[in-house]
Amino acid sequence: MIVELNGQAEQLPDGATVADAVKAVGVNGETRGVAVAVDGQVVRRADWVNTRLADRQAIEVVRAVQGG
Repeated sequence: MIVELNGQAEQLPDGATVADAVKAVGVNGETRGVAVAVDGQVVRRADWVNTRLADRQAIEVVRAVQGG
């Protein structure tokens, strides 16, 4: 399936979840400070592994960074 991941078209396998999308943007392991929205709706971290994605959905994965 093709989704829009952080503004770019991305191929993900059928049945992919929000957790798969998070990994696709390079977040491996520590997810503290990471937030995800699917079609503008925030998805709770506890629901990432159970929230399946559909073709053409828009997923935004953002990571808070510290700095000044």
